[in-house]
Amino acid sequence: MRRIHAREEYCIGCRLCEINCLVKHSRSKKIIKAFREERHRVVPRVHVEESGRLSFAVQCRHCEEAPCIEVCISGAMCRDGDSGAVVCDEERCVGCWSCIMVCPAGAVVRGRERRVASKCDLCAGESIPVCVEGCPNEALVYEEEPLTAAAGRAAFSVDVAGGGRGRRGRSQPPGVSSGGGGRP
Repeated sequence: MRRIHAREEYCIGCRLCEINCLVKHSRSKKIIKAFREERHRVVPRVHVEESGRLSFAVQCRHCEEAPCIEVCISGAMCRDGDSGAVVCDEERCVGCWSCIMVCPAGAVVRGRERRVASKCDLCAGESIPVCVEGCPNEALVYEEEPLTAAAGRAAFSVDVAGGGRGRRGRSQPPGVSSGGGGRP
């Protein structure tokens, strides 16, 4: 299965991936309208993590043994039969947030407009996800990359240089805020 892979050595933290994702999933599909009129309703399905000069985009890894699918009580989290991507059927989502708690990448987030989970869908219907297509430094690539849930958990749970656990249980390097504006 093809997956998005972040190459942090090329990421400059410009957040164009977030912008392109927000516009793609907006109602208008137009950048000005998406930011002026829809910004508080649309959630980018990719977000950039930064620490000093290090930055990289975080999005769903579409795990082969996806824990979000296993814990979903309504069956909203499922695998797309055509692409193999893990997707959320917003009509079936009941907003229990179990998927958010178990995601090894911290890539499932709460939707803003409705009480539903929101996550990367690999831009269903597009040949290349918009975050990859719009990345000026090619820090995001879309390629074949087998990844099991166990490998995904290991990749996102390494305790970096003794740093504490960050937002949604992810490891954070020392001195990186866990997202609440408070102490790391």
